[in-house]
Amino acid sequence: MDDSYFRLPCSLKLVKPAYDGNNASCKSPFANADAVPLSVFDKANFDQHIPLLFFFRPPAPPGAVLEAGLAKALAEYREWAGRRGTDAPVIVLNDAGVRFVQATADAAAAPGAPRDPTPEMLCLLPTNSDDDEELLMMIQVTRFTSCGSFAVGLSFLHLVADGHAVFNFLGAWGQATRGVGIHPVPVHDRVSLFKPRDPPRVEFDHRGVEFKTRQDEKAGYTTRQQNVLHPENDDEVVVTMVHFTRDMISTLKSQQASTGAPPPSRRSYSTLQCVVAHLWRCITKARGLSGSQLITRVHIAVNGRRRIRSSCSPRVPDGYTGNVVLWARPAMSVDDLTRRPLRETVEAVSRAISGTDERYFRSFVDFASSGVVEELGLVPAADAAETVLSPDVEVDSLVGLPIHGADFGTGAPVFYMPGYLPVEGVVFLVPSLAGDDGGVYAYVALFSHAVNAFKQCCYSISRGGGGRVKIRA
Repeated sequence: MDDSYFRLPCSLKLVKPAYDGNNASCKSPFANADAVPLSVFDKANFDQHIPLLFFFRPPAPPGAVLEAGLAKALAEYREWAGRRGTDAPVIVLNDAGVRFVQATADAAAAPGAPRDPTPEMLCLLPTNSDDDEELLMMIQVTRFTSCGSFAVGLSFLHLVADGHAVFNFLGAWGQATRGVGIHPVPVHDRVSLFKPRDPPRVEFDHRGVEFKTRQDEKAGYTTRQQNVLHPENDDEVVVTMVHFTRDMISTLKSQQASTGAPPPSRRSYSTLQCVVAHLWRCITKARGLSGSQLITRVHIAVNGRRRIRSSCSPRVPDGYTGNVVLWARPAMSVDDLTRRPLRETVEAVSRAISGTDERYFRSFVDFASSGVVEELGLVPAADAAETVLSPDVEVDSLVGLPIHGADFGTGAPVFYMPGYLPVEGVVFLVPSLAGDDGGVYAYVALFSHAVNAFKQCCYSISRGGGGRVKIRA
């Protein structure tokens, strides 16, 4: 379809939790809580709303059914119907509600496949006005009159939860709409799961990594201006999409595997590691950066649910409702990244991700709980005010998140994608759902002058015999 969405008159309301006495939350201590304190992982995350779009097959369920299901899901996930505390870093559980918009789009056709996010697609997301800062989640359901399919636009405050928890909530909404039990059962305890050790053991440097000083913040911005933002290149940020097919990924992985090494040293690399390394290199080349002294980093979100253990559970429960994310940060000089064999970059990415392990997560908990953050006036390095990341890159992978539970009666989404988020250097990785081809879509935000060079680098990958494999855009 083209970019001409026409949103027709819609309904807008605040949907509040609907309790019936059978909710799991009603049977837990969470039912009587007035507030939930933000965890150390929450407070270190981005203080911004993240937009996501999900597209579903027809027919769209009746609006009243979707609204009732949302109210039931909110009874299990009270955080989203709450508000941010004003005097303390907490979520106030006041059941104030979630903004719920229902709209219709008189468009030629709903998008049938993933595509580049554009500003025009913002009409599929709930609108945020100046007095809406306290809303933790906003939802819009848009029905396409031409084909009967529908889209769910979601905007959530990242301080409250990470992608895994948000997808669990979306699945709970679908389950409640279909009248089936909610699974996994949400776990709201943000305190006992992440208690610091006694005595604390800070084994890694977290200042300058998860936290920074105000002076570091200003210095970082100045460095970006000096090295990157030349006047002739100060143009608009666009989001372009690349489709890594299963064959493409197989080629990438086979090229980087150390097949010639003796068995003890032989190893292979994951899809994430290979795709991230390739994108990091192509983005850096497209930016026109060079120099052996200029350091570039790629910040890769790492889900701690399968890494950190707690005193009361073998693992962080799958239904945990908050953030459990830190970032692996491999670094290379620009010249090494763009000139050395790609396998070296893949290995750097692999080591950094592997190093963001339970020891690292536990060290972070001890550091963030020690009081030094407040004493030194440190602020999160995850800065929503940054709109240009060059020479760095940030990668958020949605691959492997529990999307198939998001079923409102017509099946899981045909596809989903990030909303329009024009932050230069941000990359979202999304799995290909249609046909289960095992592919990955990469949504990459770059200045418009860099897009062609990025495509030239990214769309072809050499085979061992000199042939090339095309990446579909």
